[in-house]
Amino acid sequence: MRRAIQLVVWFRFLPIIVAIVACAHAPHAQDRQTLSHEIAELWQEPTDLLERDLFHGPGGSELAPPATDGAFEFLAFKKTGTNPGYDVKDASGRVWSVKLGIEAQPEVTTSRILWAMGFHQPPQYFVQQFTLKGGDPGVKSTARVRAEIDRWEAAGDWSWYENPFMNAAPFGGLVVAQLILNNWDLKTPNNRLYQARDGSVKPQQLFMVRDVGASLGHSKQSPFFKFLGTPGSQGTKNDVAGFEQQGFIKKVDGDRVTFDYRGVNQALVDRVKVADVIWACEQMAKFPDGHWQAAFKAGAFPQENADRYIRKIKEKIAQGLALKAPVTP
Repeated sequence: MRRAIQLVVWFRFLPIIVAIVACAHAPHAQDRQTLSHEIAELWQEPTDLLERDLFHGPGGSELAPPATDGAFEFLAFKKTGTNPGYDVKDASGRVWSVKLGIEAQPEVTTSRILWAMGFHQPPQYFVQQFTLKGGDPGVKSTARVRAEIDRWEAAGDWSWYENPFMNAAPFGGLVVAQLILNNWDLKTPNNRLYQARDGSVKPQQLFMVRDVGASLGHSKQSPFFKFLGTPGSQGTKNDVAGFEQQGFIKKVDGDRVTFDYRGVNQALVDRVKVADVIWACEQMAKFPDGHWQAAFKAGAFPQENADRYIRKIKEKIAQGLALKAPVTP
């Protein structure tokens, strides 16, 4: 009996031990690695930003499935994540990954914003309603449908803490973008590495932050309580009131930025420098108003909520841009 109690205690506190070790070995700002891969594998300057279609995204209108009442053939149940879903096939034979539920809207909108910043994103769309044939047949609603990328194949995951871009401004800006959009679920399985099928394609790899549905809410749980096993999640999703309540920058000390962040990735957030914040905010500040509206329309957000989200995001962008040193005449 005593042995059983000891095992229970051990497994209950094992996450704390793992977290302490991870934080101890996580790279800090002063330990950033030399950039060893082409930055184009992570980010490419969106030189066509003003022409980008943020409603349809990187897949364009040509790839988009029917907006309502489309039909898909069931292939398999979704096996990962907290939201239900399926692998399905449309009438043309294209395979889609379907995610149902609360993450569908913020995932599409957040993906559009990251793509407009220049980060690689897969073709994905919000579908209000569709009919599933086979498996779990019937009419389904509120779904994100995502297709794999032609000419590319999935080649595993990549980590926020171990990757070739730790010393690059776009990587720091990518972390900042997650803070601006309040994506608190920054774990390795949500990041996907793609390999080109054709050896002549450049770049040969794409690093993507792919599953971004835990966004547009607020991070709320202390890592201490999470590691103790306290019920509850790290934050909310698709929660405009919570998004408005959470701040962005709390203070700046030299090159170090303290954020209004409550989550389990503090070691990653602590790496962010002032220059990273400015880089991300300058990228977002380039968006015309129509792009913001299109991104939230892509996620089927009600206009009132879209306006509230956009207003708060622009406040954060202004706060980040205010960190720039004044230009002396």
